[in-house]
Amino acid sequence: MNKSYLIPSAPSETLYEIKKSKFIARIYPATDRAAAMAALEQAKQDYPDARHHCWAYLIGSPKMPKLMAMSDDGEPSGTAGKPILNVMQHKDVGNVVVIVIRYFGGIKLGAGGLVRAYSHAAQLAYENTPTRMQVHFDQYLLTCGFADEQAVRHWLIQHDGSIQQVDYSQTVQLSIALEKQHLNELQAFLGSYRHSQVQEI
Repeated sequence: MNKSYLIPSAPSETLYEIKKSKFIARIYPATDRAAAMAALEQAKQDYPDARHHCWAYLIGSPKMPKLMAMSDDGEPSGTAGKPILNVMQHKDVGNVVVIVIRYFGGIKLGAGGLVRAYSHAAQLAYENTPTRMQVHFDQYLLTCGFADEQAVRHWLIQHDGSIQQVDYSQTVQLSIALEKQHLNELQAFLGSYRHSQVQEI
């Protein structure tokens, strides 16, 4: 299974107006709750006179998030945070917080109107947000001879692998992180070296 997914590569802000109400939708990258809350605090500082700062965040893979949360921030229950989160759950983007700031224009939208407005604002925000691929690396233990270590290190650099720990005993043991798609190629490469092997941690 490919565990890689898209994440926002930069914050973005989009304005949506309906019946004189302004909905300012912001998207920020967030790898944990603290980062999401920091983005929310920034929004409150930037728009201190707004009536509502509604939000939702989704941390981790969009298909299997580690954390999700939402807030209506004073809007009628279920009319803001849930619609925002619903849009997020239909996007293939993880590690993200969406904040929708609302300025009331004097005309009530009703519960259904609010749901549609917050959903549409979140949707527009995604359309205007640049993304990049968050590549998932699997962990492996690679064993090789001392004479082969430099060749192995060179191969890992060429395939965007990283070495997290090295232990020297009878052999060299490298704790590495590597995209799973390169595993077969690595095994074939190690096949030409005696006493070299790799196993998943």
